[in-house]
Amino acid sequence: MKVRCSLKSAKTRDKNCKIVRRKGRVYVINKLKPKLKAKQG
Repeated sequence: MKVRCSLKSAKTRDKNCKIVRRKGRVYVINKLKPKLKAKQG
């Protein structure tokens, strides 16, 4: 999982990427390509 300051570029890598907020953190998840996961912070 990549840790990034801004998730805008991580979200646009694939059309299946979704932004999710969990416990105050922001995550990018992708069910079809799990290697594209990212988290902010």
